[in-house]
Parts: sequence; C-alpha cells; structure tokens
Amino acid sequence: MPQPEIDPLDALFAAPRFHRLLLENEYVRVLDTTVPTGETVPLHTHRWPSVLYIVSWSDFVRRDADGKITMDTRGSMPLIAGAALWSGPVPLHTLENVGGNELRVIAVEQKQCLTR
Repeated sequence: MPQPEIDPLDALFAAPRFHRLLLENEYVRVLDTTVPTGETVPLHTHRWPSVLYIVSWSDFVRRDADGKITMDTRGSMPLIAGAALWSGPVPLHTLENVGGNELRVIAVEQKQCLTR
C-alpha cells in the first residue's frame, strides 16, 4: 500500500511541541493537544473532522493564515472538563491560549467515512 503524502503543515509536523499522537490507523488518528497559558501554537492545519474531548479548558484566540481572528472564546460560555464536541476540518490557523489555564484536548480525527 502506498504511503500517504506528508503535509508539512499538518498539526503533528508543523506544531509537534503541542500535538502528540496517541493512535493512528486507516480509520482514525487520535491527538493529545496541550497548549500552556500564554503560548501560541504555530501555523498548522487539521484536515479531517474530529470529535474533541475537553480535558482542561482555557480561553483561546484562533487566527487564520493571514492573522485574521476567526474565533475568540473570551466572553463565551466556557466548556468544562469532560465535554465533547464535533469539529469539521480546520484550515491553516494559529491558536493562542489567552486564558488562565492549560488548554488540553483529545481529538479523534475521522480519516474516512464508513458507509454500508
């Protein structure tokens, strides 16, 4: 089976200090993402949709490749540890932890859709 092409802007390659691979097979990839307070994750992408499990929450600002703010969680209702949510693929972005806590999320990325 041919190896998939490596995307240098994939989260694991572009921001390995913040993303750790827990499991990968042909169906899913599981990432453990940790962003300490005041840190900014370099420009990267998440090409697959995923289920996100919140281990610890902190406010953050997400910016696109041009530096434009695409999400700012300050002032919104914070998620609590143990919450889960769905995310579509996320194009090129940075993420700055602007809150007072470590942001830690487990992402189960769905690499392909299963059909019957």
